[in-house]
Amino acid sequence: MRKLLIAMLSSALLCAATPLLAQDLEGDMDVLKGALRTVQKTDDKAEMVRALSDMRTAASDAKTRTPDKLEGQPADSAQVKDYHAELDKLIGQIDDSLKLANAGDLAGAKEQAKQFAATRDEGHKKFR
Repeated sequence: MRKLLIAMLSSALLCAATPLLAQDLEGDMDVLKGALRTVQKTDDKAEMVRALSDMRTAASDAKTRTPDKLEGQPADSAQVKDYHAELDKLIGQIDDSLKLANAGDLAGAKEQAKQFAATRDEGHKKFR
């Protein structure tokens, strides 16, 4: 009986955690939005590095998803390639900002992060 109860509880927890592990594109964008706010406001190196790392993870995950506007497009279509290129651009900007933050240049990292908004706006115009 005890083993059955443990198995049932484990299954329930696993099923409950699955949606958290596999976010959708909207969830990735929410992470990017919240982490960008943190980067812009914080003066704590550890918090900034964590936020930038979260942004990088979310942007990388977003590359595995397809926006509604591109649904049904082949993976090698020009539009999908453009979407991936836009996310690669953002990831590169995040990496640059992350290097500055890790080096202790928080002001430089914040300055670099200002480019994120322009990249976001450009991507939203094309793919939202």
